[in-house]
Amino acid sequence: MEKGKMFVKKHPIWTLIITTVLLGIVLSISVNLSILSSDISDAISVLLSFIMLGPVIGAMFIMPVLILIAEFIGLVCEGRNNQMTGIRIFDIIAITIGSLYEFLYISFMKNVEWSADWGKQLSNASTHTPIYSKAAVTISIIFILAIVGYFILQYVHMENMAPLVVVFAISAMYLGIIQLIILTVQVIELDFTKADLMDLYLLILPACSVIIAARTILKKIHEWNEMNKEMGKIEEEPILTFSERIIENAKLWPLIAVLLMLPLLGILIMILVLFGQAPDSVIKAWTETSDWALSQKQSPPNIYYDEHYLCTVAAGGHRKIVKPLRKGVRHGHEVIVNRQLCIANAFEEIIQEKTPRFHRAVRSFYDRYGFPLAKMIRNKWQADVVYVIMKPLEWIFLLVLYSVDVHPENRIAVQYMGKVPDYRR
Repeated sequence: MEKGKMFVKKHPIWTLIITTVLLGIVLSISVNLSILSSDISDAISVLLSFIMLGPVIGAMFIMPVLILIAEFIGLVCEGRNNQMTGIRIFDIIAITIGSLYEFLYISFMKNVEWSADWGKQLSNASTHTPIYSKAAVTISIIFILAIVGYFILQYVHMENMAPLVVVFAISAMYLGIIQLIILTVQVIELDFTKADLMDLYLLILPACSVIIAARTILKKIHEWNEMNKEMGKIEEEPILTFSERIIENAKLWPLIAVLLMLPLLGILIMILVLFGQAPDSVIKAWTETSDWALSQKQSPPNIYYDEHYLCTVAAGGHRKIVKPLRKGVRHGHEVIVNRQLCIANAFEEIIQEKTPRFHRAVRSFYDRYGFPLAKMIRNKWQADVVYVIMKPLEWIFLLVLYSVDVHPENRIAVQYMGKVPDYRR
């Protein structure tokens, strides 16, 4: 037991990794326990696959929670003036990996297109950027300034810093945390009536940031109080003497930092204005958006592309390449169609009429592999590539249509018209 405690104290990062992997394996097996018990003959191979999947699940779902717990323990230790071993590494992991996880979660779970402002028309479930692109520089600089403030406070000893520098660094951290909280409020959706509460993970990074800031401030206060200070007094200037006493009272630093946030933000905005940023970018960053909690703009409705079919997705490419013809209807949704798509669908109708069994086999294969491939097509140039790849197949489909159908062009023309066609006319 004692050896275990010593290992945790001396090797906190290895403890994090090992715990993440083990808990990930346990979570993987417990979630898929029904699969494991339902197929006893393949139990060993299934179990091994769960074990191999464990580290990935641990990294995605367990590690963020463990880092939050570690940061809280570090705060408790600092409150007792006893720094936790390896806590700085946990800070770096929380800031870097946490930011990456946040970005990936918002990008994929929220279907965000970061380059798309509210006025751009999107397709299917895609959402607009939660940060107005023309104000993104201001928000990025505030985040960078907050991180710089953290590193100054954490890695420069108090002996080499003036108290006012400490206060401004704390103010920078405050600004970054406020922006992070606003971002979280912008994108989080907590519906406690549903079983899916994955958005709770979006609270981990702001919570870690608040804990890191509080612990870092405590650390500087402890350093200041432990220093042997020889304070010279400015007897001739009572106002300066009073100001000096306030600054040198370390317990007042967090409050002074709050008061200096606005001047620091004002200086930052004035500098950014010289580089083309609007003075109210800090506000517009969140309000000049659509689809989100703080949004004040209404975006145009999304165009629906049936993502289950690669030809339909290909119609979302560059107009000069994929040549969209008109709007159509599929499964009650409005879609954009081009000639390639109409030919492919007309060919499917032909084989369904002539060889139903072969059609079922083709449809089964296409449904299985077409959907995951279509999900990978996220921008226009990828759609263009699919369109070009499909071109030889399009010619084959057209050749078949002209070989077996009396009125092939009529069949092609009425595809996705939302009504039962009559090809004899």
